[in-house]
Formats: sequence, structure tokens, C-alpha cells
Amino acid sequence: MTNELESPSLSIAVAVGENFAIGKNNQLLWHMPADLKFFKQTTSGHTVVMGRKTFDSVGRPLPNRRNIVITRDSSLQIDGVEVVNSLDEALAITKTEEKPVFIVGGAEIYRQALPKTTTLYLTTIHHNFDADTFFPEIDRNEWKVISSETHKADEKNKYDYTFEVLEKI
Repeated sequence: MTNELESPSLSIAVAVGENFAIGKNNQLLWHMPADLKFFKQTTSGHTVVMGRKTFDSVGRPLPNRRNIVITRDSSLQIDGVEVVNSLDEALAITKTEEKPVFIVGGAEIYRQALPKTTTLYLTTIHHNFDADTFFPEIDRNEWKVISSETHKADEKNKYDYTFEVLEKI
């Protein structure tokens, strides 16, 4: 039987400030090694889908992952990356995957993907940041918490933070 879903399982991996801030001037707002480790553990071995600006801010394909970049520039070619022109095109080329596909940014791609997402890997950095880019606010009534771990700031991580895995109800 063929899978009629647009994607086997669409997940979002995102770190946000208390005010849903995710970036400013195409850069992250914090350096949190614990979140980078969580992101790597969560997405390693999976497909990651991101917008071109997010890819530019990362600067290279993420290792041990299938990298798909969404751009309006149909002539763009990037070594080690599959380039598509829409989220729907990214979902179409991943529909036979058995593992979750991760949306990893930026704001416009998150906005488009959120209604189709079944699992949200959410890191909340407990601080309000000055930002120009935000994750769409989520209605907590539409999600159930599968796991939640709160951590205090330490010598490597400047802010308190919480890792949550949420599933759409």
C-alpha cells in the first residue's frame, strides 16, 4: 500500500526566545552548545529542509543529513544539497522516506510547514531577544507535550532553556 501522506512524518526543529524570536540580520541570537547538540542528535541521519537564507547563515550542508534548500532562484546549485523551489516540491521528493523529515528554518518555511507538521522539537531559550525574525506562535491547545526538560544556564549556555517534544493532537 502506498503512503498517501505528503510526507511520512513532518517535524520542525527550532529554538526560540520567550518572545518566539529566532533571528536578527540572518543570524542566530544566541550561542547555546546544549541546543546545538540537541539539534544534531535530533536531526542526524534524517532529511533537513531549509530556506536559502537559513542555508546561507549555516554556510554548508549539515553533515550526516540529506539537505534540501528551498529557493525562488531556479538556477541555484549548491554542492551536497538538493535545491527545490517550494515546500510542496521538497515534500514531494521526500514522500517515500520512512524517517521524519525536519524543517529547520527560516521563518517563512516554518510558517508554511507548521500546519502540516506532526511533531515539534522546540527549544525555548528563557530570554526575550531583540529580533527581526520570529517563529509563528503556536496554540498550545493543539499540541500535547511528549517530553520536557528544563535546564539552568551554565558556563557554556548563557540562558536557562527547555527542550520539548510536542505532538499535534
